[in-house]
Amino acid sequence: MDNIALLLVKEEIAVVGVNTRHLLTHTKGKIVATEVIILAAGRGTRMRSKLPKVLHAIAGKPMVEHVIDAAKNINAEAIHVVVGHGADLVRSRVNSSDIQWALQEQQLGTGHAVAQAMARVNEDAIVLVVYGDVPLVATETLAALVAAANQTTLSLLTVLLDDPQGYGRIVRRDGSIEAIVEQKDANEDQLAICEVNTGILAVSAAKLNQWLPQLSANNAQGEYYLTDIIAMAVADEMAVIAHHPNNAVEVEGVNNRSQLATLERFYQCQQASQLMLEGVTLADPARIDVRGRMDVGEDIVIDVNCVFIGDVTIGDDVSIGPNCVIENSSIGSGSVIKANSVLEDARVGIMCEVGPFARLRPGTDLAAKAKIGNFVETKKAKIGEGSKVNHLSYIGDATIGIGANVGACTITCNYDGVNKFATNIGDGAFIGSNSSLVAPVTVGKNATVAAGSTITADVDDDQLGVARGKQRNISGWKKPTKNKA
Repeated sequence: MDNIALLLVKEEIAVVGVNTRHLLTHTKGKIVATEVIILAAGRGTRMRSKLPKVLHAIAGKPMVEHVIDAAKNINAEAIHVVVGHGADLVRSRVNSSDIQWALQEQQLGTGHAVAQAMARVNEDAIVLVVYGDVPLVATETLAALVAAANQTTLSLLTVLLDDPQGYGRIVRRDGSIEAIVEQKDANEDQLAICEVNTGILAVSAAKLNQWLPQLSANNAQGEYYLTDIIAMAVADEMAVIAHHPNNAVEVEGVNNRSQLATLERFYQCQQASQLMLEGVTLADPARIDVRGRMDVGEDIVIDVNCVFIGDVTIGDDVSIGPNCVIENSSIGSGSVIKANSVLEDARVGIMCEVGPFARLRPGTDLAAKAKIGNFVETKKAKIGEGSKVNHLSYIGDATIGIGANVGACTITCNYDGVNKFATNIGDGAFIGSNSSLVAPVTVGKNATVAAGSTITADVDDDQLGVARGKQRNISGWKKPTKNKA
């Protein structure tokens, strides 16, 4: 069965193997789907922010989207997100069209939050409950949790902590889980317990529908705790089994910006480790940010403080200097991106050279062996094979042929204040320094534009275009002096 969300249920479920793509089971029973409920209604007052807590970002993506992605990776039949504070903003910011939204108008606890989503959950489903402010839980962890849950078993994610302060404690009797006691309701013996509840669990929808109406707010917080269903499960003689994550950081929640920064660094450390396993040399694995997906070749060298955003593809033998930002771009094999360059929605061919301090804006397309030098900005520009724009230039809405040379301080004047116009520069053309090409305009093959020219009409193939005022030298000229007053 190639779907981790399909659980084959019978009196006893035997899990043969679990990974991010497959869940193998043996059964004579029916197929049951998994539905995920993500709790994302809290305000997060300790964030000291107008932004709902779950919209604060890890690796450039809202925390709740990380959780949604994990749910999708286990191929959940349905994903329900419970929103409350800033509900409209959360709905508008989450980049996913297949979410079922539930509104918790009053934040009365986790049990109350889950109840808001249950009306749209299939009675026969296994329900996985996760949290929008616990962004780094691994797909493999959730898959194992779901795989063990069925109509007679509740699967609970717990973790052992040296300092369990603030967490609900797992109370066991003779090794079996008996209940969860929240920090504020725990006695002295219970506070000494190091096994704590993460809040993440998987259980049948039918049992949830039975237990949720029985929850009471008779506790120190005056809230309906989802954790109280553990005692109900034990009372109903339902098996409660615990799973542990591979790393405790997986289940850490975010309540303030310091915790947010801690999880950001953990996430980036994971990304750096994966890149190095794939053949990338990082000058300092602690100084790289990956805010999207990277597809990399071999023998790539990346210097410090580089940021990669969106979908980035990098070929073999590419070198990227320090302080570069690469967004939604591809870089061909053998190319060099020098320090402090910014690439956005750009395509760099093989054996190109870019920078330092270059900016390739959306629509830039460099053919093989093209060169973009220091303090050059390009936008919607196609630069031909072997062509060079070396210094202090702006090339926008332009097509440059093969083997052309654009001198320093050249500007394509592509905008009249309302509309954009194109500039075409032919193969082998030479544009002298400090030239302005007023679009729409064409400079032909092997044509030359004299330095300092403002070109407003086409220059044909093999012609020299000169458009500048005649020089006049004035004898006896005296430099102005500074007024003494």
